[in-house]
Amino acid sequence: MKKLFLFIFVIGWLIQPALAQEKKAITFEHVVDQTFSPEEIRNVNWMQDGQFYTALEQTQNDIELRKYNILEGDYEVLVSATDLQVEDRDKPIPIQGYQFSSDERKILIKSDVERIWRRSTRENYFVYDLETGKTQKLTRSDQKQQYAQLSPSGDKAAFVQENDLYLVDLETGEEKAITEDGKFNHIINGATDWVYEEEFGIAKAWYWAPNGNKIAFYRFDESHVKEFFMTDWGELYPGLTRFKYPKAGEENAIVKIGVYDLESEETTWMDVGSENDQYIPRINWTKDSEVLAIRRMNRLQNKQDLMLADVNTGDTEIIKTETSDAWVDVNDDLKFLENQEQFIYVSEESGYNHIYLYDISGEQIHQITKGDWEVTNYLGYDENSDNIYYVSTEESPLQRHLYSINIDGSGKKKLSNGEGWNGINMSRDYEYYIKTTSSPGNPPTYTLHKGDGTQVRILEENEVLEKRLSEYAMPSKEYIEIPLEQATLNGYIMKPHNFDPKKEYPTLFYVYGGPGSQTVTKSFSSGQRAMWHKYIAEQGYIVVSVDNRGTGARGRDFEKQTYKKLGQYEVEDQIDAAKYLTETYNFIDEGRLGIWGWSYGGYMSSLVLAQANDLFDTAIAVAPVTNWKYYDTIYTERFMQTPQQNPEGYRKGSPITYADQIEGNYLLVHGTGDDNVHFQNSVELVDKLVAEGVQFQSMYYPNRSHAIYGGNARKHLYEMMSNFILENL
Repeated sequence: MKKLFLFIFVIGWLIQPALAQEKKAITFEHVVDQTFSPEEIRNVNWMQDGQFYTALEQTQNDIELRKYNILEGDYEVLVSATDLQVEDRDKPIPIQGYQFSSDERKILIKSDVERIWRRSTRENYFVYDLETGKTQKLTRSDQKQQYAQLSPSGDKAAFVQENDLYLVDLETGEEKAITEDGKFNHIINGATDWVYEEEFGIAKAWYWAPNGNKIAFYRFDESHVKEFFMTDWGELYPGLTRFKYPKAGEENAIVKIGVYDLESEETTWMDVGSENDQYIPRINWTKDSEVLAIRRMNRLQNKQDLMLADVNTGDTEIIKTETSDAWVDVNDDLKFLENQEQFIYVSEESGYNHIYLYDISGEQIHQITKGDWEVTNYLGYDENSDNIYYVSTEESPLQRHLYSINIDGSGKKKLSNGEGWNGINMSRDYEYYIKTTSSPGNPPTYTLHKGDGTQVRILEENEVLEKRLSEYAMPSKEYIEIPLEQATLNGYIMKPHNFDPKKEYPTLFYVYGGPGSQTVTKSFSSGQRAMWHKYIAEQGYIVVSVDNRGTGARGRDFEKQTYKKLGQYEVEDQIDAAKYLTETYNFIDEGRLGIWGWSYGGYMSSLVLAQANDLFDTAIAVAPVTNWKYYDTIYTERFMQTPQQNPEGYRKGSPITYADQIEGNYLLVHGTGDDNVHFQNSVELVDKLVAEGVQFQSMYYPNRSHAIYGGNARKHLYEMMSNFILENL
């Protein structure tokens, strides 16, 4: 009995550590739940004094706008939803957004938000006075407004309603229409049309002058732009959503820039040239309220003029012109200095994106940052310290680090350490910044720093998530370089936690591949797409991603090789990368290769399966472009010119051209309410596949947009894709 007891004890002692170390498995539910989502420092809106910021916080019964002391971590409640009371409303006003007046004594509150497109909304606005505690509705109108903003003095506000721009005096309640010709699908004042919003990233299209005496605004005449229709399913007789969408080679809206003078109550139109077929991607006030900066581009977007306009006469002068053999990128990195004699300008004229200093006549003083690396985020210039802050790829295209540099190009200092990805939220006065640092195996940590890089305190370490991650069997991610004849590409290989190098694994490629994009980065990923890849890996698959030529963070020449040839070099790179990996790694089963992607990635996966059906046998395409003639003017023509100018590029870059070559397992997915990549793209491809006798699977999501969300749609999509991969690859 003693020997038996001793044997049991020894066996128990030996297996106890093994049992203790057994880890939990990732399940499909983890793809769509929040189990591995990190804690975040969200909604940080810096106040004028960099020691304080504000944020909205949801409590059990209320929504509070809190003012935080960044050094101490404590806060005071400035206003809550239950504090907001107006005469004609018996319920509290939910706070869904807010902005302060320049003196931070009034708050403009956004509520009842109704989403339109990606960046556009309409809502009700209320003004809360922090000194009196009183709330007033911004306007007497029963209709919702757009893009309201308080004047610099805080005694007035302007907003867009029904395509017209309005001014309201907060003291008297008097309202005045600045424009009166706004009309649905014809004239837009103070807001952008669909294509400017989507491709130039601006929806609000009016701006207060620094002194508050003038308003600069866009006017779009889209009368001649053709309408696109989307069916709204659900009713007995379905409805229609109509909007102006200029497809490649078709007519654009005609854009004018006006400046309204509050004293004279008159609008002066700026001279942007006699050519109507052009773009005005940005306007910016200089430090002088009499001078407006206007950036003008030709339709092909390979020439950009920086103009200064006298807002009293409308006269303009070109001070700088930037040209490219491909296209010129648009950014928000134009900063006029307080001396009104110089400005900071960011461009890739040297071959890499860098920061420059110019005088007001447009003469370059000097290039501030230099090197075979990219400035990816210009954060600003502190005129007190003469320091410019920026984030760059100097360490690696796969990483992001923070630097400061003197405006004369001296004294460069790296302010972030280690290997990984750093996001920066800097205070308006440059006294402090919050740094978010992560790497593939480490969730984000949030730290507070002084402007010189000194760490003040840790705000969030995500220790709970780190512990949770340690309890689960997680796949590993290995970063690789793929030396192809045409270029060396960055990639990663994700392997299941119990990976056996002696086994062969089916392999799924994930691709996006579009201009300026990146999927291969050394950052922590826990979104649904990233979790789905981890789930698939843990089902016994290898997951691979490769950044082909045309992707970003590696300079102008690498990115712009694909000009006029979208879908050609990128597809070649993905195919050659797959061949290289199957030849190099014995654990990749060359007979079981799949590829999937969304949007541009769906376009790529369709082309790869068609052109390499001897290598790949499975593909998923979600919301793909199938012919660039179906996509919008600004994006498509930037990279492809028009269909009339580049017919062969459009033909070679279309999955429809190669539909008869699609073999194997092909799943095509699209939302019928996709305002961006229209459902028409998949309809036309399906029509060609049917004509060619190609068998495939498809799924459409009624009324869902490009992101395919709402209700159970996203979970349904990932479950369907999981089943498709598990059954076919």
